Amino acid sequence: MERNFETVMIEQCAPVLAGLKPAGLFRYETSDCADLARRVRSWNEQLGEKGLCVRVLKGCVQTHRYLVYVYRESKLRAVLAQPQVRDFLCREGYILPEQSDDYGPLLQQLSRRLCCEADFPHEIGVFLGYPLYDVVGFIENAGRNFTCCGCWKAYGDPNAAQQHFAQLNKCTAVYLRLFRSGTPIQRLAVAA
Repeated sequence: MERNFETVMIEQCAPVLAGLKPAGLFRYETSDCADLARRVRSWNEQLGEKGLCVRVLKGCVQTHRYLVYVYRESKLRAVLAQPQVRDFLCREGYILPEQSDDYGPLLQQLSRRLCCEADFPHEIGVFLGYPLYDVVGFIENAGRNFTCCGCWKAYGDPNAAQQHFAQLNKCTAVYLRLFRSGTPIQRLAVAA
C-alpha cells in the first residue's frame, strides 16, 4: 500500500526539517518512478533555499521500495568533515575526497553500499547524525549491549540519550500535528 510521500517525510524527518538533526531517511513505496522523481525534484526546489536536500539513496523497480534521504547540506558537511568521522569512514572502506567538506562522493559510496552489498552498511548512522560513539558501539556489539534504545541504539550515557530522543520525538509529534492541521512543509522547514 502506497503512503503519502509528504506524510512519511514528516513522520521520519521532522527533526531534520526543524534543524535538530543533519539528516533522516525513510522508506517510500510507489509503483510510479516518474512521480517519485518529480516529487524529489520539486522538494529540492522548494526546500533548497532552506538548506535542505532530498535524494533517493536506493531504489528497486521490482519491489517499488525506495530509501529517501533528507538532509541539511551544511550540517551534513560539518559532520562528515570531522576528523574522527573521516577516520571511521576510512576504516570502513570509504575513499575520502580530498576536500574534507565534499560530501557528495561519500553519499555516492553509501548509496552503492546500500544497493550492492549483502550486509547493511551500519555506518549509515553517521550520515544520519547519530553520535559516532553510538555508531561504533552498534557495529562493535552487533546491535547488543546498548545502554538505551530510542531513535537509535545508544551506547553512552542513557539519561542524555533519552533526553535527546524525547526532544526528537516531541518535535515529530508537533510537526505531525501542525502538518495534519494544514501547515505546509515549506513553513515547517526552518532555514539553517
